[in-house]
Amino acid sequence: MNSKTKFLTFVTIMLTVSSLTISTVVAKAKLTNQSKLFINGIGTVQVGMTVPQAAKAAGTKLVGDSPNNNCYYVKPENEPKNLSFMVTKGRISRVDVRENNQITTFKGAKIGDTEARIKSLYPGQIQVTPHKYVQNGHYLTFIPKDRGDRNYRLVFETDGKLVTEFRAGKLPEVEYVEGCS
Repeated sequence: MNSKTKFLTFVTIMLTVSSLTISTVVAKAKLTNQSKLFINGIGTVQVGMTVPQAAKAAGTKLVGDSPNNNCYYVKPENEPKNLSFMVTKGRISRVDVRENNQITTFKGAKIGDTEARIKSLYPGQIQVTPHKYVQNGHYLTFIPKDRGDRNYRLVFETDGKLVTEFRAGKLPEVEYVEGCS
């Protein structure tokens, strides 16, 4: 092979690898049922983003209530279902997961898990309080140890035995029992 052919082969291979890498990054950025919930966001969508920033990070349009209110919700236009974002002061402040047992936290917690499993996934960091509306139900609140995360929480709502929904975000919004109401 002459040097011109070697160079063209090298360039072709590099362009192919680069395009595959870019495609992989874009595919990973799209919000899906496999996206993991963290105390400060889900997948590439972070608490503190504006709705346009979050839509771009999610790789999907976010639709919902009128942004004229001080507090409102948006959700992905198509998938994942039963996932919503609370918006306060124009920024994402929390992520709610309802009726979707595919989305899990980074540690694998999901809807349908037992209270015991949640406590075992987050040993010594779960605060249990009575549910405001569900008799025998609880709020299992993950309180992070890292000082940098002290203004975030992960809240699991239960019926007294199993997780029925969960949310993550910043204080105080993540602890609003009735959402924007």
